Amino acid sequence: MKIILDGMGGDFAPQEPVKGAVAAAAELPNHEIVIVGPVEVIQEELDKCKFKGDNISIREANDVITMEDSPVRAIRRKTDSTLVVGLNMLKDGQGDMFVSAGNTGALVVGARLILGRIRGIDRPTLASIYPDMTGGDPCLLVDAGASSESKANNLLEYGLMGSIYVEKVWDRPNPKVGLVNLGVEEGKGTSVTKDAFQKLKASHLNFVGNVEAREVPKHVCDVIVCDGFVGNVILKLTEGVSLSIFKLIKGALMTNMKSKIGGALIKSQLTALKDEFDYEEYGGAPVLGVNKPVIKMHGSSSATAVKNAILRGLPYAEEDIVGVIRTEMLKIQEFIEEDED
Repeated sequence: MKIILDGMGGDFAPQEPVKGAVAAAAELPNHEIVIVGPVEVIQEELDKCKFKGDNISIREANDVITMEDSPVRAIRRKTDSTLVVGLNMLKDGQGDMFVSAGNTGALVVGARLILGRIRGIDRPTLASIYPDMTGGDPCLLVDAGASSESKANNLLEYGLMGSIYVEKVWDRPNPKVGLVNLGVEEGKGTSVTKDAFQKLKASHLNFVGNVEAREVPKHVCDVIVCDGFVGNVILKLTEGVSLSIFKLIKGALMTNMKSKIGGALIKSQLTALKDEFDYEEYGGAPVLGVNKPVIKMHGSSSATAVKNAILRGLPYAEEDIVGVIRTEMLKIQEFIEEDED
């Protein structure tokens, strides 16, 4: 398996992507990692890591798509950027998976324009891992920000692709699919969510109905379906609230000697709980609905996050999730087209 890594994507590139690649390469001796970026810059970072292996190589690309760039314009004009070069390598069969912490919009647009959509998929989706606050296994939230507005058929597609990913990659048979809404009743929501509810209900998915936002952290379903605007708000609100809570707990435990002793006694439990909300532990989010495996990492990913994105993203390619989605879309395409008529 050959993994293509954007060596200049993210806030801490190229240092963290390269260090993450070196750490991943040590655990994947039979896989190759190709780092895309300026050869001299990437080689200098590899030398700093004292890398002596033979399963990391460099593909030259001397431009970078920044967070300020317009996604569509950047994809079309910055043809020598690490993101565009990496996606073209994937398209041409020079790798099996592309991983980047770069501009999210540019990555999603680039994946759609360069790799193409799976037949039957109207809009690719960004699927993000969402922690279970009850201490269990995480959920998958789709869409996490690829499309701010979605039609009912798009939400059905998100549910299908998310269900396939959870079942095949996480080995969770017949995963529960829920639709984020402002009430659990079938008639609640906008015209789009009402229509999506009926489509999901009529599908072969294990649809459990509407899910209110307060229930999302309780793992009432394995796949959380919503448009990208709602999904991105859920993720960022959860991140902000969790960081604030841990800050308050830390402050409370430092008020006096007694509380400090108590804090020392539960330090391991607090650390384990904090890890549940740490995106670095989960790695990256798959872009579902395009013709090749693409993984999006957090913009501020450290070497640990890069390593985990590579390691945990491998099943996306190894289990041929793209092929499974393509087959399943053919099965439901007639249902979608009849409903649109």
